[in-house]
Amino acid sequence: MKDWSDDERGNAIPQTARPGDNGGKGQLFGPQPFPIRSDDGRGGSAPRHEHRRPAEAAEQGAVYGALDLGTNNCRLLLARPTRRGFRVIDAFSRIIRLGEGVSQTGRLSEAAMRRAHEALKVCASKLARNDVERVRCVATEACRIADNGQEFLARVERDVGLNIEVLDREKEAILAVSGCASLIDYRADYALVFDIGGGSSELIWLDLSKPGGNGGEQAPQHSGMRPAIAAWTSLPVGVVTLAEKFGGHDVTVESFEAMVRYVTDLVAPFEQAHDFRSRIAGANVHLLGTSGTVTTVAGIHLGLKRYDRARVDGCWMDVADVQGVTASLLRRSYRERVAEPCIGQDRADLVLAGCAILEAILRLWPSERLRVADRGLREGILASLMTEDGVYRAGRRRRRPNHG
Repeated sequence: MKDWSDDERGNAIPQTARPGDNGGKGQLFGPQPFPIRSDDGRGGSAPRHEHRRPAEAAEQGAVYGALDLGTNNCRLLLARPTRRGFRVIDAFSRIIRLGEGVSQTGRLSEAAMRRAHEALKVCASKLARNDVERVRCVATEACRIADNGQEFLARVERDVGLNIEVLDREKEAILAVSGCASLIDYRADYALVFDIGGGSSELIWLDLSKPGGNGGEQAPQHSGMRPAIAAWTSLPVGVVTLAEKFGGHDVTVESFEAMVRYVTDLVAPFEQAHDFRSRIAGANVHLLGTSGTVTTVAGIHLGLKRYDRARVDGCWMDVADVQGVTASLLRRSYRERVAEPCIGQDRADLVLAGCAILEAILRLWPSERLRVADRGLREGILASLMTEDGVYRAGRRRRRPNHG
């Protein structure tokens, strides 16, 4: 195991399983409700040992957990705080497609809820087995918009013992930024952090030229440099919803361009309100993507025969190379995409929808380089919990030179 820390290395997080794997370990069977109280009534983050001092939590190796029940994936991360950040001790990720069909019906389907329920039982088992000190369990877009989202989460709490809160879009955006803040190049003037999800996509512009200024909202202190969030938005579109709308199996150049136009129209009001296209003209700008789309594109670009998180997380790509991968995928059939090691059958019908969202971003806000993050919401949750307990310390980073 390696330490996760706020430094500038690209491989600070140890490799974990891709969706469909069980953290590299054997399958766990049977429900094991996770007994954790919630003092605030909103779920998930209350301490089991209320009077434990921060020093004791760090010295005794307290385990913290973050669970993200997304539109496409169910992910869990368990970690212990260290002197330089935290150390991941276990992880789980499985594609569940909880939001399948929600954009058409407005409801979570029984099949999707069964898939999520089975994945959440595995997560509950891992939480119980590791004697987790604090955990925060969140659900995102699928449960936000589904008429029966809260009903499903109540069933999960009753049957599995997990208290899952529906995370609002603003908190999701801020946590995504803090989770990958160590990968931001603070020598840039602006950075766009984006998270292409299954049912929504978060876009966060950071003004790095005036840290803490510009009237922007501060990122949590555990992000190290506390970059000013100049503006953010959450688009009601992700890889699942876009693929359901335009089709994901047989994607032509024409249907791909239709997806790009659709996303561009959704982003247009945000750009009109903030005019980042003009603000970043001539500035030092970079993009930072945290999602399955960008990690898949990076894996293909690197020619990986098997996905390797240590090589992907933190890597830099020229935007021209990103677009080259997209063009290559457009020339491939569905079966050829399935055969790609970094895609597989679970993602083959979604990957081009993700590329269309990415392409809309690249066309609207031109940049020469993109950094890839195989980290985000869960890491942000872990850091925030540890910060609240006083056991998280961000690593030192190089400061922006003072030209004044």
